[in-house]
Amino acid sequence: MTTRSPEHCAHAHHFHQGNPCAERNTRLAVALTAMMMLVEIAGGWYFNSMALLADGWHMSSHVLALGLSLLAYAAARRLANDRRFAFGTWKIEILGGYSSAILLLGVALLMAFQSLQRLFSPGPILYDQAIVIAVAGLLVNLLCAWLLRDGHDHHAHGHGDHHHHHHDLNLRSAYLHVIADAATSLLAIVALLAGRFWGASWLDPAMGLVGAVLVGLWAKGLLRDTARVLLDAEMDTPVVEEVRQVIAELPEPTTITDLHLWRVGKDQYACLLTLATAARLDADSVRQRLAVHEELAHVTVEINRLPA
Repeated sequence: MTTRSPEHCAHAHHFHQGNPCAERNTRLAVALTAMMMLVEIAGGWYFNSMALLADGWHMSSHVLALGLSLLAYAAARRLANDRRFAFGTWKIEILGGYSSAILLLGVALLMAFQSLQRLFSPGPILYDQAIVIAVAGLLVNLLCAWLLRDGHDHHAHGHGDHHHHHHDLNLRSAYLHVIADAATSLLAIVALLAGRFWGASWLDPAMGLVGAVLVGLWAKGLLRDTARVLLDAEMDTPVVEEVRQVIAELPEPTTITDLHLWRVGKDQYACLLTLATAARLDADSVRQRLAVHEELAHVTVEINRLPA
């Protein structure tokens, strides 16, 4: 005899649409960062500063990531009632992130090539103008960090409001992005000042190489994380062992004959579990035991009865 439980949560995949002030601040931060990114890239090219150019490209990597998150919110709202998406539209963000990571790897290689070229064949740098743009970039990053400070300061909520916690995690991620951008802007300023006042012109292309490495590492991490989600390579996550632990603690001797787990949202998983037991085990009771793990948004339990 086989019994199957209904889904644990019919549609737990929609995006949080509350707290419009926080989402508006995120949009404003992305817009400011994107404008400053264009200014730094154009200024770095025109004033012949690889440090400034690298800072602009590094900023672009975070603009892409944050912009894709905002686009995912919009797409999720627009397609919320589209029945083609069995587990929601969250993977739109993942697919966009994967595509961006590939482009960013190309950007990192181009930055490294240009920095090495400038290192061995240096050209005149208009330090005064480049320093002004780098300082403006640092100020913009600090302003964006101030706009997003609530997402960082108040991210440690309880589990009573899962969607609010999810939204705060997005804001905290955005906050950390702009802090990293501020650090690279500071490095660019140091390189330009050293070249301007102490003649250490080699620091400018050297900081370009540092920026290329940072963009490359960011792209590599993004490529790895998004590929894991797109390929459903999630069976090594801690929640798998948590599911096994719940079944091991059942009062009746029960064997897991099949277990599949894949991600359907940020920190949300779908789980398909098949059990074999001779006891009179109820699928709903298994679901209730698994419900303590809030990251399990969709749970299906199938029980195969063995002879007594």
